[in-house]
This record gives sequence, structure tokens and C-alpha cells, in this order.
Amino acid sequence: MKFLRSVFTLVFILFAANSLAGQGEPVLRWSEDGKQFLYESRGDQFLVDVATKTKKRVEKIPEFVKSIPRLALPPLNSINGGDSTKIEIKNETEELLQLYWVNSGGRERSYGTVKPGASFFQNTHIGHAWLVKSKTGKRLGSFRSRENEVVAINADMLADVRKIKRRPRVSSKDRYRYVKPRDVPKLVVREHNLWLEGRQLTEDATAELTFQNVGSGTAWFKNPRGPDVRWSPKSNYFVAFQTANVPQPHVEFVESTPSDQLQPIVHRFPYPKPGDDLPRKTLRLFSVEDQKEISVSNELFEHPWSLKFVKWSEDGEKFWLHYNQRGHQVVRLVEVESATGKTRALIEEKSDTFIQYSNAAKSVFSPLPDDKILWASERSGWNHLYRFDANTGKLVNAITSGDWHVKRIERIDRVQKAVWFYAVGVHADQDPYHEHFCRANFDGSEFKVLTDGDGTHRVGFEQNENFLVDTYSRVDMAPVTELRDAQTGELVVELDRQNTSATFGDRPVTTRFSAKGRDGETDIWGVIHWPRDFDLEATYPVVEKIYAGPHSHHVPKSFRKNYHFEHQFADAGMIVVQIDGMGTAWRSKKFHDVCYKNLKDGGFPDRIAWIKAAAEKYPQMDISRVGIYGGSAGGQNAMAALLWHNDFYKVAAADCGCHDNRMDKIWWNEQWMSWPVDESYAANSNMENAHLLKGHLMLTVGELDRNVDPATTTQVVKKLIEHNKDFEFVLIPGAGHGAGDTPWAAKKRLEFLKRHLFK
Repeated sequence: MKFLRSVFTLVFILFAANSLAGQGEPVLRWSEDGKQFLYESRGDQFLVDVATKTKKRVEKIPEFVKSIPRLALPPLNSINGGDSTKIEIKNETEELLQLYWVNSGGRERSYGTVKPGASFFQNTHIGHAWLVKSKTGKRLGSFRSRENEVVAINADMLADVRKIKRRPRVSSKDRYRYVKPRDVPKLVVREHNLWLEGRQLTEDATAELTFQNVGSGTAWFKNPRGPDVRWSPKSNYFVAFQTANVPQPHVEFVESTPSDQLQPIVHRFPYPKPGDDLPRKTLRLFSVEDQKEISVSNELFEHPWSLKFVKWSEDGEKFWLHYNQRGHQVVRLVEVESATGKTRALIEEKSDTFIQYSNAAKSVFSPLPDDKILWASERSGWNHLYRFDANTGKLVNAITSGDWHVKRIERIDRVQKAVWFYAVGVHADQDPYHEHFCRANFDGSEFKVLTDGDGTHRVGFEQNENFLVDTYSRVDMAPVTELRDAQTGELVVELDRQNTSATFGDRPVTTRFSAKGRDGETDIWGVIHWPRDFDLEATYPVVEKIYAGPHSHHVPKSFRKNYHFEHQFADAGMIVVQIDGMGTAWRSKKFHDVCYKNLKDGGFPDRIAWIKAAAEKYPQMDISRVGIYGGSAGGQNAMAALLWHNDFYKVAAADCGCHDNRMDKIWWNEQWMSWPVDESYAANSNMENAHLLKGHLMLTVGELDRNVDPATTTQVVKKLIEHNKDFEFVLIPGAGHGAGDTPWAAKKRLEFLKRHLFK
């Protein structure tokens, strides 16, 4: 069974990788002086002169290319989309080398070792990055694969790569880091209380209220460590967290057909759900000199979802905490005075709905030079970056502003005092979900949108980070790749423009479409997938592929040339649509807030209006025959269509749905449905409202689903039976989350939709 799960995982990974096919950027090979580079495009070699902004096709590789060290520092990330190739890595050093593949996001995966004098052969893709480490794990350098090449790593190469100078920078992933002083008094936990240098400091601790660090998440209670302490720089104060323990919630399910035995196996794993009690941390502050506790009021962090120690001031006279209140409507950066325990909210965010803490771009707090703090906020109705004074808590300036979002921070450069990031909605004349690359100084000056092509963009830095390789595309346009100045965004030269018609032929298989939503004013964006043998004189049923999870938007924006699930439906004689309705992210905060305590909405009023508008433009869409399918949150949405919108949707296939938000994982559901659990959870429940079902419903679930408790589907089944509803239910043994996309189940889903839509 583990083998099958591995196969399903591999299929998903390959599917995800193929979705980017056709978007690979050329691998640039620069001259040592940075004035020229060579790159290959579809078998041709081109030489580019940066100063004159010219390129020419060349037959022979210039000598300067051959002299470039093949290893680079810091580690490179993979560039997806290159053709398959095979490489050989020779270890010509006298030490063992470790090899790692580095994906496009910078994550490393070990591929083993190469002994001195040995070779390593690997199938890979042109542009994929490989990292070389020493036996001790020290990074020696990395390279991107070229076509069928041999990379010989020797001592001279390692010496050369160490000479490469790179602009110093600090990643946006950097956070405040606690550094424990070298000499601190001995502090231990005995019978859950604190003891300092043999003297008992506390007497109120118990197993249920302990100073042991019991961990969190899936490590909760597994390996108690202690104590959870942060020492001041001079070791004259320390902060200790006392944790109120609660029984850890679990989910249990039965694996009916294990691969290694006949009898079923019961699985049990940690799984907190909305409303469950969580370990609760209380902050305690102590003076080492007096060996006494300093009282600290917990008023500013009374109901924590999370309470994180941030850092001490350099003199140890104060420290900071980051507090996210349970229910996710309050986030604070709290300052505490060491000598007095006095607290104050240095920076505070409040929302009547929710603060999307789980999105990295919306939860930025990071140190900046000159005692400033970088902070993200949607206080203007759009996600932007702000600079605050770390001493006074006063706003210094907005780094970004406007009716658009900062979506993803790429780099925080504390040397240049600038931030690099992707933004959506920044070009008013384009699809508001298109990602563009931008930069701005910490003081808000010199804001620049560095990309402008009509599409969604992905960039990579080149040549000591002086240039950007910018690749952009749309669902209806193959990728275009350009070289741009990294400071100004000025176009240097177009490197490649792929031919859309080479994939789509005479007419597109996917079309962009926008229409007004429920309010008659807001543009709703989506795509239409057409049958490859589309007949203008025929009519087709419409099937919506839905996923309305509020954590993001979900309609594809970049070019995909490979075969996808939605095209399998289209080629079976259906017109498939995907739509981002209200309640999903990355439009205005008002647009997003529609989902608050209202997941059953799913943007359906906007979706229905959009489909009706599309049918007016394309009469081949028969909206008397509309089906819908989705998985996970999309499974919840798909069934909801037949509960609250069954006058429009006639058929639904719901896979592994979180049909009742009280049954699903706590972090995702409390973010939108809030805390404490109230009547809104039942009001949004497919299970509680199963009596409203009309139309044809198919439910699928994998018995080993660790993402969404599979019992949420079987509870719906029980309710439907109680209400004498007709439906189909498919339990897939041995399968986990996304079971409905496995080959057998996907075929059954397609047949189900055809059976009820082709009438």
C-alpha cells in the first residue's frame, strides 16, 4: 500500500512539474567581464552583447564560455521546463562529495555521494540545479545542467568558485534569531518546576501546567524537553514559558487492506480540530540577581493561537513577543520591560473578519537597519509593506501602497535598503491575478514595476544580480523570455518567444474570460477549456472544476502545454470552466471577506453570473446541463452546489471534501470560520444541511486520508441515508487525500458526469 501511495505521489509531482512545461528560461553562460553571454534556444546558440543590446546566432561556442567556472555560489535554484538530458559528475578531488538536487523554490533533496575518483550519472533536465557539498555538509558550489555534459569537479574548480564575489544580501526568510549567551546559570526543570543553581524558583507547576517544553504540532508531547527559556544578553534576566497541557486530539481510521498482512490496521495520528483545546503558553519573567519573578500581565496576549519570543534588545532592558490571537482577528508585536514587566502593544493589527496569518506575505515582521521593523498589513484593504520604529512603535512610512497586493517577497536587501517582491493587480489594464516583479526602497522611494508583459511573470537574477531573466505567459499565450535590468526593469533583449499555435493549433484549447459578479460591478476572472474537436454548430454541457479555498486564488494563469484533467473532461464532450469568485484571496480585502463564517457561499453567485455571461457570448455552452466537481475544499464546494444552488447545478462529484468545518484541521478552518465554534459552523455544514440535496451526487474518499478526516464524508453519507436521498458513494481502500484523482476513480467520475449530463 505504501508503494501505491508513493506512485500516486509521484504521479502528482510529475503532473505538477509538467504543468510548467514550456516555461523554461535559457541557461545563460556569461563572460568573465559580464559584458557578453551565450545561451541556447531550441538548438540554436546565441551570443548577446549587453552594452549594445544585440544578439546574433553563432555556430561555434566562444572561448570565454569554456573558461567559466562551472560552480557558483550561493546555491542556484532549478529552472523548470528544460528538455530531458543526462549528465555525468566526476569527482576529481580527494574527498567524498555529496550531491543534492535543488528545486525551483530552493529546497534540497539528497541524491547520494560520489567517492574520490568516481563518477555519478543522472537523468535530469536542462536548467535543473545541482548542489555539491563536502562530507561535513559544507556547500562547495552549484551548477545548472546543460545538455549531455560532463562536470568534472577538481580542487582548482573549488578554488575558483571561492573567488566569486556576490553582493551581500539577507533573504526574506530570515527572522529574528535568538542566540543564547555563553555563560548562563544552570537552570533545570524538576517535577515540572524551575530550579536555578540548585534553588527552587517556582512552586505552582504540575504535569498539567509545566515548564517543560512539550513541543507543538505533530511533535506535541512526543519528546518533552525543558525548559523553554530565553536568556537576556547579559544573563541577568530570563523568560520562561509555562505550558498548560491538554489531552492531544487524534484521528483514527482503519487501513482495510495493508500490503504486508491480512488483518486491518488501525492508524492514529495527532489532528486538532476547530474548538479543540490547545496547549497554552504563559510567559514568566525572572531576575537572576534577585532570583525572583517579575510580574508580567498577560492582558495583551491572553488568548494565544501562538505566542512567540522575538528577541531581546541589545542591552537586555526589554524584549519583544509576536502574538496571534486565537480566532485570528488580532496580531500584535508586544514590548516587555525587563525590570518592571510592563507591557505595551508596539504594533497592532485588528480585523472584524480575519487576518490571514498563514500566508507568508501577509504575516511579515522582520528587522531592518536603524532600529526599524518591516511589517505587512491589509489595513488599507490591500496587502502592503510598512516600516515601523522599533523603539516608539510609530509608523515611519508605507513602503508600498495602491489598489494592489504585495503577494510574495523574494528578497529583503539590507545593504541596498530595498525589498524585491511579486505583486498582483499592479497593472490595471491586465488580469488582476498576473504576478509582476517589483522593487522599492525601505523609505518608499523608487518603487518600480520591473516587468510589464501581459502575463504572469517569473524572474531569476543573473550576472552578479545586475540582470533579470523574466519569463511570462498566459493560459492562451506561450512563454516569452526577456533579459531586463534588475534596477530599472529596462528591456535589454528578448531571448525567446515560443509559438503558441505550435501547441494550440488553429484555435485555443483554453480561453480567458471575465464578467461582472453578483454586485454587477466587480470583474470575475476565469478560463474556459474547449473540446479539441470543438464544433461551432453543436452544444455542450458545462462542467465547473471548483476549488474555492480562501487561502489563495486557483484559476491557472500561466501557459500549460501538457494534458490535464480538465482537458480529459473537455475531450469527452464537455466545456470545462474554472472561476475565482468572491471569498478567494488576492483581490481586495472586501472581496476576500465574503468567505468569513460563510464558506458555503463559495463565490457561487459570482460563478453562476459568470457562466451565464459566458453562455451569452458562446451559445455552444448549454447551461441547462451544468455539472461541477472538486476535491478537498473543492469537494465541500461541489456538494454545496447541490444544496444551495441546485436550480443551476444538476450534477456534482465531490472528492475527500471537508463537508463540515468542525471535522477538518484546526489551522485552516478557524482562520475563516473563527473561534470559538458557534452556530455558523453548523449553518455552513454539508452534513447538517444534507436534507437540501437535489440533483445527482457522487461522493468519493480515500480511507487513509490524513489531510481531511475521512469520517467527514461518511457522516454526510449517514445523513443522506437518513433523509432517503439518492446518491453514489465510493470508498477507495488504500488511498489517501485526492483519491478521486487516482486513475480508476477519475474514470468512474468521468462516467458519472457523462451519464447524467449527456441526456
